[in-house]
Amino acid sequence: MALARVAILTVSDSAAQDATADRSGPSIRDILSSRGYDCAHTLIVPDDETRIRDAVQAWCAQDDVDWVLTTGGTGFGVRDRTPEAIRPLIEREASGLVHLLLSTSLQHTPLAALSRPVAGTVGNTLVVTLPGSVKAVRENLDALLMGGVVDHALDLIRGGSGRQLHAELASNASVQSAPDPPPHAHAHHHHHHHSHSHSAPVPRTVLSHDPSLPVSARHRESPYPLVSVDDALSSILTELQSLSIREELVTARLRGYVLAEDVHAPQDIPRSQTTSVDGYALRSTDPPGIYTVVTPKTHALAEALPHGSVFRINTGGPLPTGTDTVVMVEDTRLHRTCADGEEDAVETLAQVPVGENVRAPGSDVRRGALVLARGQVLHGAGGELGTLAFVGRAKARVYGKPVVALLSTGNELLDLQAPKPLEGDGWGGIWDTNRPALQAVLESMGYEVVDLGIVPDDLEAHVAALKKGVESADLLLTTGGTSMGASDLLKPVIERHLGGTVHFGRVKVKPGKPTTFATLPGRAAHVPLFALPGNPASALVTFYLFVLPALRRLGGWPEDRCHLPRVRVQLRDAMRLDARPEFHRVVIKAGPEGLGAYSTGGQRSSRVASLSGANGLVALPPHQENGPDKLEVGEVVEAVVIGELQMQ
Repeated sequence: MALARVAILTVSDSAAQDATADRSGPSIRDILSSRGYDCAHTLIVPDDETRIRDAVQAWCAQDDVDWVLTTGGTGFGVRDRTPEAIRPLIEREASGLVHLLLSTSLQHTPLAALSRPVAGTVGNTLVVTLPGSVKAVRENLDALLMGGVVDHALDLIRGGSGRQLHAELASNASVQSAPDPPPHAHAHHHHHHHSHSHSAPVPRTVLSHDPSLPVSARHRESPYPLVSVDDALSSILTELQSLSIREELVTARLRGYVLAEDVHAPQDIPRSQTTSVDGYALRSTDPPGIYTVVTPKTHALAEALPHGSVFRINTGGPLPTGTDTVVMVEDTRLHRTCADGEEDAVETLAQVPVGENVRAPGSDVRRGALVLARGQVLHGAGGELGTLAFVGRAKARVYGKPVVALLSTGNELLDLQAPKPLEGDGWGGIWDTNRPALQAVLESMGYEVVDLGIVPDDLEAHVAALKKGVESADLLLTTGGTSMGASDLLKPVIERHLGGTVHFGRVKVKPGKPTTFATLPGRAAHVPLFALPGNPASALVTFYLFVLPALRRLGGWPEDRCHLPRVRVQLRDAMRLDARPEFHRVVIKAGPEGLGAYSTGGQRSSRVASLSGANGLVALPPHQENGPDKLEVGEVVEAVVIGELQMQ
């Protein structure tokens, strides 16, 4: 591997005034130089966000720096702003390196929990922030350099395959191996996720049945363990990471995206004195009386307003030089007009004090103020997009929004818009309910959908459809084919034909027990796949419970907002308890006594009408032995909100 070129940035107010106070920067240089790194650039800047960001950005743009290291400004001090300066620049986060830094420091002091390291790539440059103390710098560097972690990262960022390091690791492992490992020995495996020339990931185990065997050989009991809802959600959020950051135009199409940068006001708003009303700008010393009217067409703003005149002004308009107040149009009377009907003179009926009806410069937003934080969802309600436009941002860096490939499976399904009669004994089949219902939900949330249609119960058709989905989308969503039927092919195709991993294949929940979450090798490290049950109510309920959090995770939503909100509701109908936790479809209405939950009726998993009008899912606990069979009217429970609340 070629010599890595390093730039070192010390962030310190005191060192910026006296370079001899910088001890961490020279320590980094000495350690790296002794290991053969070319420390070509060093710089000291104060704890100033703009100075930090500009220095790092300049180095990354030069194309002659492989690794940028900063030291200082990563704690909770008032002046510690290094993370805020670096994060907007990061294109691909290196969360593993951040974990390595924190875990290393925590081995030495619990105070390391207050450190806020950042790591990731900017173009073809790796950027890592280190603490300011010499001791912490040495500890962190030892961790980064141990086992070739950074060298491997730099090689991959440059476009390498990492083969050399893999070969060295394999060679070392063979030299160090012994025929009889000692008790409690552990096998450690080097692994990572990227898309160079590595082979596709191999599933840990294959539990699905072999579809090439006769029907009599299929499983009679599911080999997939039954996991809880909480464990299923934890698995999803652990496996998935945000999509890559991109720059987008600030238009209405940006709704639903998540900001990947802090947005600061580039200038004071308003820049100069402006009016908050329609009226006339004048001097606060001008008494009530008759004044000549001038307008933006007849008087330049930069020129002082002549005595005996008022400047007609509309809400939001700037005041001309020499004026310091505005009289409302309601406090004036027309005195004289011109031949063309234009105002020539008005009478002011009141004397207004300094600053009346005037917005001072920066009174809305001061220059440099944080107006939107990284991780902010740009909602369709318009407030966030309006804020971006308000401060003059024409473009913004956001996390990618996932594209969803959607398909239904089953020979028995008919496309509502293109029905083809089924061959056989006259049974007409059933309408494909799930695909149009899920597409409607997805598109209403702003997600692009690739419709892969209805896939028959055929092995080759399943393989072809899923391959197409992997190539065209960021998440695959299927319904049907997940249970114990002889023609249920999704799990075998995932594990045996596409090299995927099934992370869970059953969930202890009603409805939705066969819900499956898997990942497939694709354009990125892996593409998530959700195989939902074929029963319509099950498909929609499990979409809200499991798929929506995954979509939000991919889209960069903060983890605590990936799930739909939950509220406390009072039952207006009694609800029977099942052996499994159940999500009962309800209509939530707000009334004088709070939120009430009304059942939508029969809850059979095939009855999609139970979701018609529903805006909530009451989370019913499982039935306990010797416990009550149902929850009674008036009991208070938790409900997941899936739609707009109604008024009672």
